[in-house]
Amino acid sequence: MAIYRTQGTCSKEIIFHVDDNGILTDLKFLNGCSGNLQGVSRLCVGKHIDEIIAKLQGIQCRNKTSCPDQLAQALLQYKEEHNLA
Repeated sequence: MAIYRTQGTCSKEIIFHVDDNGILTDLKFLNGCSGNLQGVSRLCVGKHIDEIIAKLQGIQCRNKTSCPDQLAQALLQYKEEHNLA
């Protein structure tokens, strides 16, 4: 399990788990727009993190970021910390 503290969004934290194959297996956002973030979670769980990063990175809502963009940033940080190519 990993926890990422978001910046510039209504959501305050992203809690997620990535399996050994790079597949996102669990995803929860704390705070934020509940319906939208439940939708993002359902669409992302089961996907490879590289696919999620490619689709969500750069989406803007306010403060030049968004909850989907923050998820992409969280996954990029996770990749760095776990030396994933």
